[in-house]
Amino acid sequence: VQLQASGGGLVQAGGSLRLSCAASRSTFRVNTMGWYRQAPGKQRELVAVITSGGSTNYADSVKGRFTISRDNAKTAVYLQMNSLKPEDTAVYYCNADLYIGTDWYNRWGQGTQVTVSS
Repeated sequence: VQLQASGGGLVQAGGSLRLSCAASRSTFRVNTMGWYRQAPGKQRELVAVITSGGSTNYADSVKGRFTISRDNAKTAVYLQMNSLKPEDTAVYYCNADLYIGTDWYNRWGQGTQVTVSS
């Protein structure tokens, strides 16, 4: 089972993008799902996570601008990004804890580039 991210692109500052990430096939059980990002020359950082119960946590830099959501039936997670800033430019990766077969596995998506121009 793999995670496939999409929705990145080039947008002007103040614009919006919606990222999507879905598993290659639905899994019966999914725990925490989230989005991380990595800018050139920087470490990967947490953007937002959402638990199986719907609790969310955001990086301070994106609070009030980004919204994470999930669709358990589709084993999918989304990131609505509004009021984008040039400093949001990065490769965005989705992440999820998936129950596959008889065990839990942590999976990363392939990354999708988000570029915000000033």
